Amino acid sequence: MKPSKDISRLIEIMAALRAPKTGCPWDIEQDFSTIAPYTIEEAYEVADAIARGDLDDLRDELGDLLLQVVYHARMAEEAGEFAFGDVVQAITTKMIRRHPHVFGDEQARSAGMAKGMWEKIKAQEKAEKRSARLARGLDPEDNGKGFLDSVPVALPALTRALKLQEKAARVGFDWSEAAPILDKIEEEIRELREALAKGQTAGIKDEFGDMLFAVVNLGRHLKLDSEAALSGTNEKFRSRFHYVEQALEKSGSSLEKADLDEMEALWQEAKSAK
Repeated sequence: MKPSKDISRLIEIMAALRAPKTGCPWDIEQDFSTIAPYTIEEAYEVADAIARGDLDDLRDELGDLLLQVVYHARMAEEAGEFAFGDVVQAITTKMIRRHPHVFGDEQARSAGMAKGMWEKIKAQEKAEKRSARLARGLDPEDNGKGFLDSVPVALPALTRALKLQEKAARVGFDWSEAAPILDKIEEEIRELREALAKGQTAGIKDEFGDMLFAVVNLGRHLKLDSEAALSGTNEKFRSRFHYVEQALEKSGSSLEKADLDEMEALWQEAKSAK
């Protein structure tokens, strides 16, 4: 087996890894649920390479993510459901259908993306998916029967909060402006303080979650993505803490030896330096 730029080689490699008698024991024993966390992790590593501007890493991480797609497709093929080619056909069909102003006939291309066309296309896709599930004897409402049930549970919590809020807003369930949400956040903080004072473990968790949800809502109204905003703050914290670490090392000390006052003074230096 030799490396290749042809996708068929990757599919062959995965088939060999999953071969019952000659494959890799670890790969053979995996299923959709055990591989799913790796799929999510690889997507994050792609995003990390992009954030760092490392194109060499991006190439490798995209390959790792592609492997996840091939892995899931192989397991589905073994179950007699679909193969990698079906995955490709599904996404190419979707992209062509959703861009009639690019791939349609001359009249469609000249008209551009008409108002309401996107919603019409999505409704058509949903109807086709529903029919396909009925034909397989499955519940047509694959993601649940509620209006918000189509928002994936597996999304990161902050992102899912944003998606839930955005979808509810489509039917008018939303704040009219950002300012009142600040009052809501303050209300949630008061309730969190009360839960803390009473020592209510379950209540503390509940009120803390309510506070975060309200903060995400504020970010949405400010046109800010909470995940992206927190990611920036995470990096800022890491960078400043590294400044503290380096400064302590230069002075002959360390994180373990320094007390909080020393670290706080250096932290303030880091804030002023950047």
